[in-house]
Parts: sequence; C-alpha cells; structure tokens
Amino acid sequence: MGHLLRAVFLALCALWMTPGYGAAKHAGITRHYKFDIKMQSVTRLCQTKTIVTVNGQFPGPRIIAREGDRILVKVVNHVQHNVTFHWHGVRQLRSGWADGPAYITQCPIQTGQSYLYNFTIIGQRGTLLWHAHISWLRVTLYGPIVILPKRHSSYPFPQPFKEVPILFGEWWKADTETVINQALQTGVAPNISDAYTINGLPGPSYNCSAKDTFKLKVKPGKTYLLRLINAALNNELFFSIANHTLTVVETDAVYVKPFKTHTVLITPGQTTNVLLQAKSKVPKANFAMAARPYATGPATFDNTTTIGILEYEKSPSSKNSQKLPLLKPALPKFNDSTYATNFSKQIHSLATAKFPAKVAQKVDRHFFFTVGLGILPCSQNQTCPNNTRPAGAVNNVSFVQPSIALLQAHFFNQSKGVYTTDFPVNPPFKFNYTGTPPKNIMLNSGTKAVVLPFNTSVELVMQDTSILGAESHPLHLHGFNFFVLGMGFGNFDPKKDPAKFNLVDPAERNTVGVPAGGWVAIRFLADNPGVWFMHCHLEVHTSWGLKMAWVVNDGKGRKQKLPPPPSDLPKC
Repeated sequence: MGHLLRAVFLALCALWMTPGYGAAKHAGITRHYKFDIKMQSVTRLCQTKTIVTVNGQFPGPRIIAREGDRILVKVVNHVQHNVTFHWHGVRQLRSGWADGPAYITQCPIQTGQSYLYNFTIIGQRGTLLWHAHISWLRVTLYGPIVILPKRHSSYPFPQPFKEVPILFGEWWKADTETVINQALQTGVAPNISDAYTINGLPGPSYNCSAKDTFKLKVKPGKTYLLRLINAALNNELFFSIANHTLTVVETDAVYVKPFKTHTVLITPGQTTNVLLQAKSKVPKANFAMAARPYATGPATFDNTTTIGILEYEKSPSSKNSQKLPLLKPALPKFNDSTYATNFSKQIHSLATAKFPAKVAQKVDRHFFFTVGLGILPCSQNQTCPNNTRPAGAVNNVSFVQPSIALLQAHFFNQSKGVYTTDFPVNPPFKFNYTGTPPKNIMLNSGTKAVVLPFNTSVELVMQDTSILGAESHPLHLHGFNFFVLGMGFGNFDPKKDPAKFNLVDPAERNTVGVPAGGWVAIRFLADNPGVWFMHCHLEVHTSWGLKMAWVVNDGKGRKQKLPPPPSDLPKC
C-alpha cells in the first residue's frame, strides 16, 4: 500500500513539474456567482415602485475576477419576465453560448428556469459591466465587472489608494416594460426618463432626493481610481467633478495613453477608468460629481443632472462642522458634438511591447454601413399616426428579431426560415447621407447577417444619416474589440479619409459613438467563431431595429471551433 501511495505521489509530482501544469496553476481560478432574479420595492423621487433585481440589490452585485479566471454565474429566474444576461465587453472566446443577447445567442430564461453562464476572461483586464439583454430590463439589471491584472502584475499607472465603481443609470417613475411596449404599439417615441442616477441614487437636484445622494469621501493627497460605467438606457453622458482634473487611463478595459480632462464623455455600454488626485489640504467646500446628457437627435430627452458629492475627510482635531458650500462643475452644452468628438480623438492605445495595439495591416473585407433612423409601415395591430412608425436600420435594413436564437440555427445548420446571409455590404443606394434626405425614407426589414470566414480581417466604416435628423449612435460589437482608426463629420470620403487613419496606436474599444452627422472607421479580426450581435446601445434604437449580426464560421483547428451548447441552454 505504501508503495502504491508513493507511486501516486511521485506521479503527481511529475505532473506538477510538467510544463503546462505549472502554467495552469497561474492560469486563474474558478469564481462562482448566483443571480436570483427577484422583484424588490425601491423608493426614488418620492415614489415607491417594484423593480426587477439581481439578489434584491440595485444596482446589482459586483463581479470581481483576475485576468485568466473562469466565471460561473448561475441565473435563477423568479419573476414573470423572461431574462438573459450579457457580460458586456468580455471577449467570450469560443464561449458564444454565454454571451447573452436574447434570440441572438440564446433563448431567454423563462419564469422558474435557470441557466449557468460559463466563460473565461482571456487577455483582458479592467472595468466592464454586466446587464440584462432582453427588452428594457437592463434599466435595473446591471452591475460592474472588475477584472484585476494577473497576480504580481501591476497597473501601467500609479497604484491608487482606493478603487471606486461609479455606475450611471437612468430612472423612470413608470414601469419601463409598459413604456416601451406602449411605444411599439402606438408607433411613437417612448416616454423619457425622470432622472439619472449615480450608483442608483439621483442626488440633490431632483425632488426630495437629497437623502438619496452618492457620497465619495476622500483623504487629502491620496489618488483614487474611479471605474466609470454608463449603464443608462438611452443617453450618452458628460461627467465632471467640480475643481478637479481627471486622468483617463483606460477605456473599455484597455489601457490608454494617460491624458488629463475636466469632463469625460461616456456612452451607454462604455467604461472609463480615471485617476482622481485629491487635493493636498482639506478644502473649505464639497464638490459636485455631476453627469448630464450629451444629446444630438431631434427627439426630446431627459435634460436633467444627477449629482454625487465628493467630501474630504477632516482630521479628528478640526472642530468646525459648519455646512460647506457645494461647488458645481461647468459641463459642455448638451449638443456639443465638437467637444464629444475631440474627447474621443484623445484616446490612444498604449501600443507598448507589453500592451501592443495589434491592428490588422491588411484588410480582407471592406464594409460601409449607414446607421440611422427612417420609417416603416405599421402592422394592422398597431395604432400609428400616418400609418408609419420610426425605425432604426443598418444599410436600410431594420432587424427583425427571430423566434429562435441565431446561434442555435447557425450551429445546427438550421438557418432556413430563421435568418438570411444577404446582409448588404454597402447601402442599397447612395445619397447625401448627412445632407437633404432622399424622398423615399421607407426602410426594408428582415433578419439578415453577414457571414465571415474564420480570421477574416474586417474594415468597417459606419456613417450616420440625417434622414430623421443627424444623431450620435454608440455602436457596440459583441465578441470582439475593434480599433478606432478615424472619425469625422460629414460624409466619409473613401479617396481622402483613409490616408488619415491611425494604424499605430488607435483606441481599442467594444463600443464607439458614430458622430452625429459623421462617420467612424474601425477594424477587427474575426477570430472568434459564433454569432455576434452589433447594435446601437441606445435601447430605444435597438428596440426600433438598429442592429444586425455577424456570423463567424469555424476555422480548421480544434481551438478555432465553437464547442456544442451546454445541456441547460434555455429553449424557446
């Protein structure tokens, strides 16, 4: 028996010493989370309402991991709504079944059912977010994902004294599922929100909300890392802290060349890490941390400001407890497109040996997509003015949600009757995209996708249209990061503009604002087999069909193929 144990022990020792096992020890750990989806009563703006939550928390719990960790999230649905969850910005390499958009990669988790999301964080570190990805449920179902560097790795910027997640949200007094369902039924724009929130709290600029204010207490002279996350439904936001400069060090979980700014622009779905250097002496004031919308379209919007308060900790010896004045920052005008685009142009990848910018230098496929709004005829069960309704489209195609998930249809070769692969590479007809609209502004509709062979390098130009008014559209691509090569106002010029592309240190992101009345050019490598959603992250535009899908076929190697679905994948 002793010989047997010794043999087993030696065999295990040999395994530990085998290359690969030692590496596995550093490859990360498995972290388990449980999301119980339940209704919870919450009071904001003097009004109590029942909202959908994860574990009764609003905002939801933080997911924390290190680069290389495996995450298992068991979601159990105890509410009447169907739910799905998206881990926004996580690459999901060969784990598309865990990506989460309803009817794209999975059928929803129905009442009383559960699903285990299973994915590994590969080659990423920084701030991301998770949120529901069905209808408008993400209004209250969202939370931070914090990915720390691997052990013994440091940040490429000074180690902060403390790290603080700052989540921006949007609040409606009404039930948001009713808001969007009524809007889709009547063919008019949905009602706007009543407030913005910081970490779920509206702050003192709203009715009876002074008690519901986020407060950040800081020590003089210390450096804080603020992990900014825009989880609002329909609005890009400007954010600033009175009398303080912020240093941007990361966007969308990618380190950037640090730059200083007074105001950050952040679109829904984007994350931005900033360093806040506290003043060396305790000032005789408190400082508003304020966020308000950057809004460019013709529609009405919630033009209010959410405020949190930055307070300095006083030394125990200081006696005076007088009420300090609250200083407020000056934010750009709500429609300041120049500021917004100039801010975006300041973002550059580190592009160092340790954190390279791996921009594809050769392009296999070129695409030109118009993104914007138009109109569609109303169906018989809708009550619309003029029998038309506003709709969103990419290359004139307004996306129709299928009734079974695209990924299943693709994986099991059952796409017939679910989706077609004839998504247009260019707009169906040319017009002055940012000038006088064409006479016919009627869109087409359908469930169409672009098919890409594995490892195709893609260059995509996205052009805003002014058909129903020029508007900034934050476009989010699932399953990939992309490089932002350039952006500009007016119509993209294929002869002149590519010469100005940045192929050296472009920003690497998962969500980018297509400038209002302008264009943005991106590149990505289709190295992730599966079906990947691309959509405007303004939820109203997603509801209206401003979305499409990329189908990336399997490669030849074993590591280039999508594994079969898990046994508990929900059924439609």
